[in-house]
Amino acid sequence: MRVVTLPGVFRPISDTWLLAGALRELHLDHDTSVLDACTGSGALAVCAARAGAGRVTAVDVSRRSVATARINARLNGVAVRARRSDLFSALGAERYDVIVSNPPYVPHPSDELPARGRRRAWDAGRDGRALLDRLIAEAPGHLRPGGTLLVVHSELCGTEETLDAMARAGLAAAVVARHRGPLGPLMRERSDHLRARGVLEPGQTDEEVVVVAGAQASGVAADAATPSFSTTT
Repeated sequence: MRVVTLPGVFRPISDTWLLAGALRELHLDHDTSVLDACTGSGALAVCAARAGAGRVTAVDVSRRSVATARINARLNGVAVRARRSDLFSALGAERYDVIVSNPPYVPHPSDELPARGRRRAWDAGRDGRALLDRLIAEAPGHLRPGGTLLVVHSELCGTEETLDAMARAGLAAAVVARHRGPLGPLMRERSDHLRARGVLEPGQTDEEVVVVAGAQASGVAADAATPSFSTTT
């Protein structure tokens, strides 16, 4: 898959590809509709289209990201509808079989989110959950019955918090992929803040990145719906 990025658009790194692997496990077909929220480069939208999804939409608050997603769809010969939207704000009542997202999740000493610039791609408030919690709360209203929400983030943002938030939103949640490796450059840059919050231990130089899936119930009790994945380490 070819991916280019316009100036100011964050180039996908390992967390995107971990999420892409989980997305492909859903065995998408021509009847599947996919939304890539916080699309950035559009890599996940392109991945969904290449994997066989029949209708793929990519949204981002950044105009340059929307343009980049369109470029990458053309480069890879797939159809992706890219729109500017603050999460679901421009999508009306549209619903999807799969919502996939690699949202900003790097904690910042301030809860004030940047209104412009590259930092919008990663800054996410003091606990790194400003966009993540909004996404989880709003996604069920845009999932079709039996649909799945897939998100990726660092354990430093709280894996259990994400599982609990999905449960509160009526989704049956599970960690479906994980990878432990060195702290990324953005997390290293914020290490003092993370240690002050107690989420990074003294001397800790690694983090686990997780993909969490939340399944919407389909005519059954929400706690009976479980995402169908194999767990990756």
